[in-house]
Order: sequence, then C-alpha cells, then structure tokens
Amino acid sequence: MTRVLVVGDVLTDVLAVHSAPLAIDSDIVARISITGGGSVANTAAWLAYLGRPVDLVAVAGDDVAGTDRLAELAAAGVSCASVRRTPEAPTGSVVVLAQAQHRTMLSDRGANHLLRPSDVDSALATLPDVVHLHLSGYVLLDESSRPAGRHALAVARERGLTTSVDAAAAARLERTGPEAFRDWIAGVDLLFANLDEARTLTDPDLQAEAAAQRLTLTAAHAVVKRGPDGAVWATRDGEIGAEPGVPVDVVDSTGAGDAFAAAALHAWLDGADVRACLRAAVHAGARAVTDLGGRPPRS
Repeated sequence: MTRVLVVGDVLTDVLAVHSAPLAIDSDIVARISITGGGSVANTAAWLAYLGRPVDLVAVAGDDVAGTDRLAELAAAGVSCASVRRTPEAPTGSVVVLAQAQHRTMLSDRGANHLLRPSDVDSALATLPDVVHLHLSGYVLLDESSRPAGRHALAVARERGLTTSVDAAAAARLERTGPEAFRDWIAGVDLLFANLDEARTLTDPDLQAEAAAQRLTLTAAHAVVKRGPDGAVWATRDGEIGAEPGVPVDVVDSTGAGDAFAAAALHAWLDGADVRACLRAAVHAGARAVTDLGGRPPRS
C-alpha cells in the first residue's frame, strides 16, 4: 500500500467538554481529559488506523509531553522517525473547550514554531516510497513555520507526489489573508475546508457546493465539510459529489475533520470515485465525534 507523509503539528490537547454555556468570572462543570492532539497528527493516526503506512514530520519538545505524544502515535502505528526533538521550546499544547458541535481552542504552538524546510528534506531523503504529502494549514498560517510548509508543497511537486492541504481555521485564515493562502497552496491536488473556511477563502455568501466549485480554481479537488450535514466534493473538470451526514450522538467534535480527511485520502489514494471517498470520509467523521479526543479508537 502506498505511503503518505504528513507535515504539521504535535500537540497535547487539554480537552474540557461542557454542556452548559461558559460562565465568565464563575465556573461550570466539565469533563476534562488530556490527550494527544494536533490536526495532522490526528490525521496520521486515523490513516494508520485504516491501514495506510504513514510518516509524520513535525517538531516536539525534548520534554515528557513530547515523549508521551510520540509514544501514543507510535502505538497507533504512525512512524515518528522524522519528528525532530528540540530543547529550545516545549511541546505545543492547546486547551479545547467543547460543547456539542462547537469548539473554542486556546493554542500554544510551542516547538511547532521551529519546523524548518530541512525537516521536510530529511524525511523525504529517507522515505523514497512516499507517494503523497498532506500538509496542515496551521503550518502555513504560522509565519515561523510557513517556509517549511511552502517548501513541502514545492518539493513534493518536484518529486511527482500528489499533495493535499487542510485549510485549518477560518479566523486565522481571515487574519493571515485568504488571497495569500490561496497563492501558497495553488496547484495542490486536494483541499479540505469546512464551510466557514471555504467561505473565508471564497465568498461569505456562498453555499457549500458553490464554494467548493470556486475553490477548484486553486485545487484540482476541493472538499467542503458541513459538519452534521455531510460534505460536498468538487473537481476542476466539473464533477460534483455530495454525501449527507450520519446521525450520531455527539460526545466531542474534536478531530472529526481530521478523521474525515484521513478516510477521504485513504479512499482517494486507492482510486475510489468521488462518492465513495465522500461516503468513507463522512462515516469516519461521524465515528470520531462519538468519542472524546481526536484520535481513533484503541484496538
């Protein structure tokens, strides 16, 4: 089976799931857990869960948190040989406040700021069988790691790899500049975005299908996730696919988009058609929201 290289963040998630609204200057009851996180690390874990060989390029602190996070990923089947450890910064972390379908994240990227183009080159030099590179949009949205993200896409194209990008976060896209982001990822084979991100990158008034079609000016394939309402997939040659959502009891939506991306990529790399890719992706996303955290179930 073909190998995927994923480039992005390693994080510790401090996850607080609460049912009542936040009470400023007071307190509410929450279910709190500490789990492995990072969008692309989650995607890597889901790819491994699906049986896809996957290697992670990232930077983690030379600390207990970094050791724990990499051990979790290795146990999940992700190769972490290309994750650089550094004493210069702690492993990144994020506080996730989750209520039903909604999440608020307070992020400290930590060592993830230190990702460099040389990290990508070192990984590719030791992995000649990689056929696809998947990049987290967070790498591009951080000015410090942006050169590594842009280099990853450029060198992947030079080597004939297919590429994909997850757009990451609408608020950060807005602050960074949608036009700049589209320029950085121009020519990517597959772009994942939720509806807010897709509208930020195109037009705030567009519906999912129209936004996906607009995004094919940037990517050969554009997938717009609609949460519980499913997703749409548009291709540059005019094909449109749609898949409804799967009704489930939502425990925590953290990582649902990462599981979605993994299942879509897994099917796409196996040559599945648009509808089959969407079906697999929507079901994976639905499966993800029934558990705490962004990682697949333990076997």
